[in-house]
Amino acid sequence: MNDHEEVHDRRIVVGVDNSANSREALRWALAQARLTGATVDAVTVWQVPPMYAYAYGWTAAGIDDADIGRYAEKALAETVAQVLGGENYPVQVATRVVQGPAAQVLLAAAKGAELMVLGSRGHGAFAGMLLGSVSQHCVQHAACPTVVIPE
Repeated sequence: MNDHEEVHDRRIVVGVDNSANSREALRWALAQARLTGATVDAVTVWQVPPMYAYAYGWTAAGIDDADIGRYAEKALAETVAQVLGGENYPVQVATRVVQGPAAQVLLAAAKGAELMVLGSRGHGAFAGMLLGSVSQHCVQHAACPTVVIPE
């Protein structure tokens, strides 16, 4: 084995943000995992923009990071359950909710993974040919192959 060659585990990381595109990415990741014998890590990332929190008094409104984290965990669990459709799917799925910048968190989660899967942000027409900033950043900087599932 070459010193520069990375060893990847049998894990597929998929970004899930409760959008239709991320559900398609999760479906694709599950099908790929079934074919390759990999596991799936479904990762939801959340972040309150600092200026929003400052300008609108996020904590003054009675909302804290724990509330947002619990909501994100619930949304991720519901999305995974919806995609699995109640079936006893033959792929092990782990879920994680992480606070931070989406691209940075997803890149860290995909370190050592076999593959990363993301949904694109279909904006239609010309803009639809472009990737969203998170998927673009991940495609350019991931240490593993990255698949972007179109709308």
